[in-house]
Amino acid sequence: MPELPEVETVMRGLAPAMQGAVIAQADVNRPDLRWPFPADMARRLTGQTVLQLRRRSKYILADLSSGESLLIHLGMSGRMLVSGDPLGQFVREHPMAEKHDHVVFHMANGARITFNDPRRFGAMDLLDTATAAQHKLLAVLGPEPLGNDFHEAHLIAAFKGRNTPVKSALLDQRIIAGLGNIYVCEALYRAGIHPARKAGKLSRPRIAALVPIIRAVLGEAIQAGGSSLKDFRQADGELGYFQHSFDVYGREGAPCKSPECTQVIKRIVQSGRSSFYCSQCQR
Repeated sequence: MPELPEVETVMRGLAPAMQGAVIAQADVNRPDLRWPFPADMARRLTGQTVLQLRRRSKYILADLSSGESLLIHLGMSGRMLVSGDPLGQFVREHPMAEKHDHVVFHMANGARITFNDPRRFGAMDLLDTATAAQHKLLAVLGPEPLGNDFHEAHLIAAFKGRNTPVKSALLDQRIIAGLGNIYVCEALYRAGIHPARKAGKLSRPRIAALVPIIRAVLGEAIQAGGSSLKDFRQADGELGYFQHSFDVYGREGAPCKSPECTQVIKRIVQSGRSSFYCSQCQR
């Protein structure tokens, strides 16, 4: 499942082709993905100007001139690929249509944006821009980890009295929006915190130290174009590269990267998800 860096990378890749441009035609080639598309979605999108692209957690939002916003979730295998070269920034020719091209945006500037999703776990919805934050998928989300509302005091208060493992607490979208398994594992390694430690038992300084570490991990991942493990592609079709910089994720049995450490990376399962860690460096 794409996490915050992957979604941010896709959004930034879409912006030159979509932001400020008119959707000349929208093709909706099936009635649903994870859930049914909104009624008359193709008609409601066609002719609208994309005023702004933004990200909330793992969702992309396209604010339209109609006063509606298109909400996009990539799911497990969804890709949004830009083709055409309206601004001299893209090199991809328009590809032949593929079986799983479920939604296609033909932009008036000559670009084409194709949403391809073989597993159909992605989703799209249309909502009023003015009340978008109240949408059922967005209203429950905590602060953005790269935003001003994510700070030491917030995390300390959120962890207070919690008997859940710190790994589970960081994955709770009500506490922090957008974090997923990969980047929580990486952040906990850098912080020297064992993933099974109880969130409420961590000292205030150790919790506070997580804030800049989480920001740094996410920033580096965005700079690298995200992590491509199976299906993820950037908007130009290229792979992300942060997977080559993983300290622990997916490295079970490999030596810890700390020069002072002699241990190998271990894996445990927490709530059905793999947690990778170093038993010597993380306490």
